[in-house]
Amino acid sequence: MEIVLGIDNIIFISITVNRLAPNEQARGRTIGLLLALLFRVGLLLSISWIVGLRAALFTLHIPGVVSDFGVSGRDLILLSGGLFLIYKSVVEIYNKLQGEEEDAHASQQPARLSAIILQIIIIDIVFSFDSILTAVGLVNNVLVMIAAVIVAMGLMVIFSGFIADFVNRNPSIKILALAFLVMIGFMLVMEATHKEVEKGYLYFAMAFALAVEVLNMRLRKKSKASVE
Repeated sequence: MEIVLGIDNIIFISITVNRLAPNEQARGRTIGLLLALLFRVGLLLSISWIVGLRAALFTLHIPGVVSDFGVSGRDLILLSGGLFLIYKSVVEIYNKLQGEEEDAHASQQPARLSAIILQIIIIDIVFSFDSILTAVGLVNNVLVMIAAVIVAMGLMVIFSGFIADFVNRNPSIKILALAFLVMIGFMLVMEATHKEVEKGYLYFAMAFALAVEVLNMRLRKKSKASVE
């Protein structure tokens, strides 16, 4: 389950670190995944605080729109994270459609790496929060959850380079990945408004879309080979 829930995180990290210079991208991915590990373990050790975030901080009452809607700390975190994820993904899609060369945005300056790491930290907090809430509902033993997080992160560190290279080599896959992140952001916003979205349906839809795109890629490659 941790591996499945971490897919959106590793996709975001892979696309974000692509803004770095080529010699810094592997470092950025590793730092991003290690930060995700630290945040998730830290949140697991603060389960009582996480559960307390479900309590309403204040109540909204807008006549004709909403009545007695309790806004919790969890809602604010999911809302801000969802909007941030939608904004970043839409901007990336726009730049891609404009034909913007991503390498032109790469920088050798440490400040650039710091800016990318800051973005990763922000989205890591949201993804870690959502992941831990799911884990709390499945397992009661904190040590078991920590072990699952460590194993999942270890696998993601191993395969993150392959995933990033595959996404960056195939523009259509990158657009699909960005669309996936937009959907994840929308799902977070919906959850912030107490509209639960079944994650299984979302992941199945994206897996199906990925399978179709892989078939299209093979067809395009075969057609190109026959022409040559």
